[in-house]
Amino acid sequence: AARRDFYWLRSFIAGGVAGCCAKTTTAPLDRVKILLQAHNHHYKHLGVFSTLCAVPKKEGYLGLYKGNGAMMIRIFPYGAIQFMAFDKYKKVIKKQLGISGHVHRLMAGSMAGITAVICTYPLDMVRVRLAFQVKGEHKYMGIIHTFKMIYTKEGGFSGFYRGLMPTVVGMAPYAGFSFFTFGTLKSIGLAQAPNLLGRPSLDNPDVLVLKTHVNLLCGGIAGAIAQTISYPLDVTRRRMQLGAVLPDSEKCLTMVQTLKYVYQQHGVRRGLYRGLSLNYIRCIPSQAVAFTTYELMKQFLHLN
Repeated sequence: AARRDFYWLRSFIAGGVAGCCAKTTTAPLDRVKILLQAHNHHYKHLGVFSTLCAVPKKEGYLGLYKGNGAMMIRIFPYGAIQFMAFDKYKKVIKKQLGISGHVHRLMAGSMAGITAVICTYPLDMVRVRLAFQVKGEHKYMGIIHTFKMIYTKEGGFSGFYRGLMPTVVGMAPYAGFSFFTFGTLKSIGLAQAPNLLGRPSLDNPDVLVLKTHVNLLCGGIAGAIAQTISYPLDVTRRRMQLGAVLPDSEKCLTMVQTLKYVYQQHGVRRGLYRGLSLNYIRCIPSQAVAFTTYELMKQFLHLN
């Protein structure tokens, strides 16, 4: 039993470290994406690359990492809860519902994603508020201060959950598809070309795992497909989370209202999909680093 308990802890650490590495790698792209998605008035006339260059000029290089502290605190439990819940849900679905194969991977992936989001949502809220601020116009002074301000000014605890609806709606296809695509690519790859794509796991030679670069590729493809499907909901979530900070906040109170408003004001390409190219650039290294670190940590902590 003691071994089992430590298995949870080790699995938790593996998921958390994987998440932290992935997010720090792509933090600058994340910050720029938030600025673009909600049309920050300092950068709204700029494109992706010009914003990436403008931020350091205007706010110094650390400006690219605004909100990353809250992100780190959030991603550790987030990554850990998601990976642990995924395994747990997979077992439950198999046992209770007798469903196996791709469908149960999809269901477990979605449920795990939603569980992780709900548990860590207030930190995401804080991070977005911090990341959207531009030097010289600070309303929030740090993580604790942001928590206090949202709590006192925006209706207590419920203030932290603005934009949860589009997040959950977008999360189901996102988490589901990324696990599903990754898992499917992995099993097809290992079945079709085990010698070319696979190698024995370091801690259990009977288990075949994907070679690192193949792992990277599968993680990347999985991420890209999932992102495209759920991107407009991501834009919606950001606008709702920023709420009081945006001039047009009363037009973005519900998910449907926000989607309509963004579409009417900015259209599809410059509104609902603004910053998507960044998402591809960002999501490929992010997913890849996450899955690869997780696989390495699993071997390092003897989880296979």
